Amino acid sequence: MTGQRMVRLTRALATACLVWAAPLAAHAQDLGIVQSDILVVDADRLFAETAFGRQMTAELEQERDALIARNRELEARLEAEEQTLTELRAETSPQEFRELADAFDTKVQTIRAESERRARDLERKSNQARLKFMQTVEPLLIDIMQDAGATVIMDGRGILLRAGAIDITDNAIVRINNRHGYV
Repeated sequence: MTGQRMVRLTRALATACLVWAAPLAAHAQDLGIVQSDILVVDADRLFAETAFGRQMTAELEQERDALIARNRELEARLEAEEQTLTELRAETSPQEFRELADAFDTKVQTIRAESERRARDLERKSNQARLKFMQTVEPLLIDIMQDAGATVIMDGRGILLRAGAIDITDNAIVRINNRHGYV
């Protein structure tokens, strides 16, 4: 068999499989539960589109906004203090000014380190929130997997091609919202 003939045969078989599988996938979707060994879920959409995930995001955004406001307030205070220090320069001896400037520099470095630590803590908390979210919704995903007779659920971000029927993200969003009292 020539290479071109093999390519045509492969394409014809793939088309026949798609034509044959499409009604089955559509029928499974009509039932609301996909029947497949492999299911796909978009974990980012679950977090972004469920009320539970949005609530977690809102809490993190409030903390981030509070941190930003705190940093702006500290920055304004430090700028005022720096201005006062600059004005004192003419009135103080070089030795006294050096001590004041060194103390101010130490204070700035301490505040900067604290702000960076708080930002890292918030980033860590954000990552932990996603993990906590997935741990919380895992029983619902297991239920969907069992309803579908599946043996695996894969994160859709790592899949190049797939049949749309195996994507359970919409179904999972509805179940998560229902389970957590968001209808």
